Amino acid sequence: MAATVGLSLGAGAAFATPAGPGVSGTIISQTTVGGTDYILRQVTIPPGQSTGWHFHPGSVYGYVQHGTLSHFDSDCKSDGVYRAGNFLSEPTGQVHIGRNLGKADVVLDVLYVLPHGAPLSEDAANPGCDFQ
Repeated sequence: MAATVGLSLGAGAAFATPAGPGVSGTIISQTTVGGTDYILRQVTIPPGQSTGWHFHPGSVYGYVQHGTLSHFDSDCKSDGVYRAGNFLSEPTGQVHIGRNLGKADVVLDVLYVLPHGAPLSEDAANPGCDFQ
């Protein structure tokens, strides 16, 4: 679940939808083995905010430390609600958004498994959903 601070655009816009205000990420550790980067990062999503629509150029595995993450795929339907203690995974190239619909921060530990030098995530356009 990558975080890039920026302004959100209206639903259906043909532009990228960066993360909401206050969304942050801190790299805890990283290493490269045989052309693959392994990056462990803690991501915090405040109440009412989201990661913005995005995808990853590699596999991503997350663990919810605190709060509840609502996850949506590009069909605008929920594809999972993850509470503290839950694990989640995101396949390469899948456009999605993580939203904090609760009243407490969502804190995730996220392991990115990426081709060496690839970005953690890439912003994507809202696929036509009526939310960001």
